[in-house]
Amino acid sequence: MTGWQELAEQAPELASAARARLESMRHHVLATLREDGSPRVSGTEAGWYGGDLTFGSMPGARKARDLQRDGRFALHTNPGDGTLSEPDVKISGVAVEVTGDEQAAWVAEVQPPQTDAHLFRCAITEVVTTKVSDDQTHLVITSWTPDRGVRVFKRT
Repeated sequence: MTGWQELAEQAPELASAARARLESMRHHVLATLREDGSPRVSGTEAGWYGGDLTFGSMPGARKARDLQRDGRFALHTNPGDGTLSEPDVKISGVAVEVTGDEQAAWVAEVQPPQTDAHLFRCAITEVVTTKVSDDQTHLVITSWTPDRGVRVFKRT
């Protein structure tokens, strides 16, 4: 499992940019897989717990049920004002539910609205940022995977 800390060690600039974008807005879009394999998008809040990227869910929510059955997800940061002055960030991976004593410790620390809220830790398989170049002439797309590391593409 590649957690946020491993990403930060392997690609510190990308991890820093992605984290800043996640923290700049409260709500983001989470894609999960329904039981029939079709996509479901839901609003979510991302955070960190024990150094890992996490997101919570209300008890029994459909996105939580999706992730319990199939942990694959895609997280798209809130695009803000749409100017791409800050990078657009997409993160893919596998969410694993945190349960038992660790979930109880998270509830005690974070104090979500409900003590039986779900908590999911993210194993990261890909991070992609897209931004407009400083000279406004092209897009700069930075991609990271555990196998390929960081790659940068320019698109006009």
